[in-house]
Amino acid sequence: MPPLTFHWFLPTNGDSRHVVGGGHGSPATASGQDRPPSVAYLSRIAGAAEDLGFTGALTPTGAWCEDAWLTTAMVSQRTERLKFLVAFRPGAVSPTLAAQMASTFQRHTGGRLLLNVVTGGESQEQRAYGDFLDKDDRYRRTGEFLQIVRGLWEGKSVDLVGEHLQVEDARLARVPDPVPDVYFGGSSPLAGEIAARHADVYLTWGEPPAAVAEKIAWVRDLAGKQGRELGRELRFGIRLHVITRDTAGQAWAEARRLLDGFDTETVRAVQAGLARSESEGQRRMLALHGGRADDLEIHPNLWAGIGLVRGGAGTALVGSHDEVAERIEEYHALGIDEFVLSGYPHLEEAYWFGENVLPRLASRGLWTHPFRGAPAAAPAPQVPFAGR
Repeated sequence: MPPLTFHWFLPTNGDSRHVVGGGHGSPATASGQDRPPSVAYLSRIAGAAEDLGFTGALTPTGAWCEDAWLTTAMVSQRTERLKFLVAFRPGAVSPTLAAQMASTFQRHTGGRLLLNVVTGGESQEQRAYGDFLDKDDRYRRTGEFLQIVRGLWEGKSVDLVGEHLQVEDARLARVPDPVPDVYFGGSSPLAGEIAARHADVYLTWGEPPAAVAEKIAWVRDLAGKQGRELGRELRFGIRLHVITRDTAGQAWAEARRLLDGFDTETVRAVQAGLARSESEGQRRMLALHGGRADDLEIHPNLWAGIGLVRGGAGTALVGSHDEVAERIEEYHALGIDEFVLSGYPHLEEAYWFGENVLPRLASRGLWTHPFRGAPAAAPAPQVPFAGR
């Protein structure tokens, strides 16, 4: 098996010692004001992730957070090696401009761009950006978008008259080097087809292992039917939060503390909003907890509490460092090679995981520090840090 790759998360909707809600049509909660997403603070998180051995950092997209392209462009100038998994929506920018932006980003950062293509599961939010296609048509447009972008990245002149997109004699003056990997998620039939054809990494939210295994088998089968060419083998990743402590009791106490901070009215409002989501993945997240605040451990060390107040990724690995490492190994055995993680607050939780779980995985031969032997990075800016 290939070694594991770990990414962290840049909370461009704000950070806190409490869960910051938002996403999939729900606004960021008031806790996001505790630590505003300034470039200085996000750079502290990015610097810590870089030092600890995370390969990259995911930055979200939507009306509830800061723009991912602009934010990561600024943070990249305060880091040296960390990659940025930039989430963006094809309906908000032309494919030729997006291909050009990616090429420019690669040159100015030394090849540190990864792309997370987000089709958009909420028609109301899409319409606010001027996109009035329905969900299925948005996915079809995404397929045309990626067809154009990949052709441009290969140095081709692209002409396409599609159902939703049209370009004539499109070309790039300079192609990106390296070509950024494309990450793509989705649980609907059309999403699977797009991922199988165009993605380098298929991302799933953190469902129990049996459900994740079914998804992997589904997308692998679709990729096989697509006849993907050699050299473009599809990889698989998972998006999770994490609460890891020296003992299981300490970790679950922290999960209970977060849960106790959920206001009943906020939970009700967020769940009502998320219930209107058109996203199949969001529907699956909601089904894991059903709006209840008890019985939230849905698989050993897999906790569904985050999804009560946050759209999108709603589950967390909770346990001792050894238990969290074991759950990661369990997902890895299914075919998951990349883990996109986060925790509240993101600066402190990066250290909890990076200083305690990553060494355990390294001792099992499952992970190596991606920057070992590379020139030393500049020290990350320091902030007061209360406790481990």
